[in-house]
Amino acid sequence: MVSYKLTYFNGRGAGEVSRQIFAYAGQQYEDNRVTQEQWPALKETCAAPFGQLPFLEVDGKKLAQSHAIARFLAREFKLNGKTAWEEAQVNSLADQYKDYSSEARPYFYAVMGFGPGDVETLKKDIFLPAFEKFYGFLVNFLKASGSGFLVGDSLTWIDLAIAQHSADLIAKGGDFSKFPELKAHAEKIQAIPQIKKWIETRPVTPF
Repeated sequence: MVSYKLTYFNGRGAGEVSRQIFAYAGQQYEDNRVTQEQWPALKETCAAPFGQLPFLEVDGKKLAQSHAIARFLAREFKLNGKTAWEEAQVNSLADQYKDYSSEARPYFYAVMGFGPGDVETLKKDIFLPAFEKFYGFLVNFLKASGSGFLVGDSLTWIDLAIAQHSADLIAKGGDFSKFPELKAHAEKIQAIPQIKKWIETRPVTPF
């Protein structure tokens, strides 16, 4: 039996999509949650591949970078698309999601208290333009699939990632009036029984 261990902070963040893949697949794994206070000492001893979290251990072998981990697990548990083309489309969306996250990062860091700047100014100047551009792309993918999923006619890991991000924004009062399709998408994905159960039982964390 393969042994999996995911090491990440005690938050959703970059580890959540992998946790949801495990939940959907019904796969046992060790969810190694690290506090911000524990991380500096752990960093010196755990040999994280790139000196950062998350990383996944598979039978003791380590894999870093959140999207690389998600792609690996999605391939293992059949959540990467039904064809090579669908997998490529999923990966293209994931790469665009990273671009969006980079654009919006100053706003999110300020909101969480990790970075400088006036939150309202950053929201208007940084977050909203990035959000509206990216979510416009997502609407196009939903319309093209016609299935309620972003790619093809079945769940993929990018559905899990986007649905969780949307749900987090909605929980903080995010305005989805321009993107009702993405609000419905989040509700659809997070109502899948395995995902719903995970969300109801996962540790409560601020991010």
